Amino acid sequence: MTESETTTFAASSKPRVDDSKPSVGELVHEVADDVLKLMRQEVQLAKLEVKDDVTQAAKAGGMLGGAGIAAHLFLIFVTFTVMFALNELMDIVWAALIVSAIWGIAAYVLYLTGRRRMSTVNFTPEQTIQTLKEDVRWAQNRTN
Repeated sequence: MTESETTTFAASSKPRVDDSKPSVGELVHEVADDVLKLMRQEVQLAKLEVKDDVTQAAKAGGMLGGAGIAAHLFLIFVTFTVMFALNELMDIVWAALIVSAIWGIAAYVLYLTGRRRMSTVNFTPEQTIQTLKEDVRWAQNRTN
């Protein structure tokens, strides 16, 4: 421990009346305070991590939804245009069937793309889990 760390630690500790070893109660109180402080920090970190991930997912979902609505309207008019153009070559029923098959393929491709983008979002607060593991090791070493 460096001199500045010792000074900081000594300044943050409660002053003792005598130079004897601290009592078990004092040690338990210090450990409990440290654990509470760590838990508060971990909860704060988890909140920040989850908030970032949820924000990313919401933005991705909003973009997919907005694109879907705009594409839907556009495609309705394109569908009618293609159907009526094909009607010049064949019966309207066959033209509608061809256009419907194209839309089915397009819907499947859009679904796969959206699912792939959503799967990149990680809702597990990895950093918080790692620091919690470190805290457990720290607490175990402190009690030993």
